[in-house]
Amino acid sequence: MREKICIVGLGYVGLPLAVEFAKKHDVIGFDINNQRVSLLKDGIDQTQEVTYEELKFSNIKFSTDPNDMSECNFIIVTVPTPITVDNLPDLAPLKSASMTIGSVFKKGTIVIYESTVYPGVTEEECLPILESTSQMRNGIDFFVGYSPERINPGDKKNKVSEIVKVVSGQNKEVLEKVAVLYESIINAGVYRASSIKVAEAAKVIENTQRDLNISLMNELAVIFERLDIDTTDVLNAAASKWNFLKFQPGLVGGHCIAVDPYYLTYKAEKVGYIPEVILAGRRVNDNMGRFIASTIVKKMIKNGIPINDATVSILGITFKENVTDIRNSRVVDLIKELKEYGLNVQVIDEFASKEEVAKEFDVELIDIKNAKTSEIVVLAVPHDIYVKGGWNLISRMVNPVKNIVIDIKSTLNSLEKPDNSILWRL
Repeated sequence: MREKICIVGLGYVGLPLAVEFAKKHDVIGFDINNQRVSLLKDGIDQTQEVTYEELKFSNIKFSTDPNDMSECNFIIVTVPTPITVDNLPDLAPLKSASMTIGSVFKKGTIVIYESTVYPGVTEEECLPILESTSQMRNGIDFFVGYSPERINPGDKKNKVSEIVKVVSGQNKEVLEKVAVLYESIINAGVYRASSIKVAEAAKVIENTQRDLNISLMNELAVIFERLDIDTTDVLNAAASKWNFLKFQPGLVGGHCIAVDPYYLTYKAEKVGYIPEVILAGRRVNDNMGRFIASTIVKKMIKNGIPINDATVSILGITFKENVTDIRNSRVVDLIKELKEYGLNVQVIDEFASKEEVAKEFDVELIDIKNAKTSEIVVLAVPHDIYVKGGWNLISRMVNPVKNIVIDIKSTLNSLEKPDNSILWRL
């Protein structure tokens, strides 16, 4: 059956979902960002998640007019759920979207939330807004479901249709309708959760689990640095056991792993429990920029490289490799720390927007061809262009006599390291 669907929020999650649904259904793509919608109409996706051809040959009706939602029997909400400067959930985008939807949707509509939240948000926060704004009765005039997004930005293999989708609904009938809708586009199949809260909790612990595993690796990296042991060598040796989980240390940023745990800890504290392990993991990961910066300075002193007037080149500022997304990038922590030590820092990233980086972080991006010769090069984000360039690229950037190369995610081949370079890996 061909459905009429509106996707609310056309970012990294909403746009690929809209494109996939448009292959089988009639889709309206709604966003409050006029520039974003205008570019999408021209076939341009600034996130680079969807190609020009996919946009131009889809039947998506892109719109900034909320009244277009009234045509639809399914409305899927994919707006961001960030945190505040105090690491508290910021539900403002979600509440605003709910108010907009409630003012225009028709009777019989099923509203499905995909935004990552703590257990209870859909039914305790969003549903009352839909009721009060629409003056309609939940469970009679309209219905709600929840299906957590599992988009992996930059991943061209594990796309929307190839990732199992968790679905839920406020009752069995709604659950089945939501499941059938997603089954029409998800080749990997759907998992029917027993309740909306279960689905919400499943999503938030997926990234919390990863955050904790990475925090363990980061803490081990700090320990092994003091023991003068290469962390990568240790992990490679440990990985020879069949059941070892080979997580890597690194800077944990972005809008998922570094954010979602705070949604869970917030709710846990609201019900009277202090989640010590989760919060400890968050502290470890949030302090890694400071640790890497201090390690760089110690390496410089140990190897006779003067700190005053030394130049550090940072390769990459997006939150992960091969994406344009700079939200919550922890590379910025490293940049700030290095500048506080008095080092000259130049930042290079072919994926990130110079305008967005300047506006968000007050950092000037430079072109790699204009980079000054550096005493230190930090491969912070292993975009393919840097990994493929390898030591040849690094060698063109550094002081030819003595230099230090910081390979945060251990992507350079240590066996190919030039004799004049000192390599350190997190």
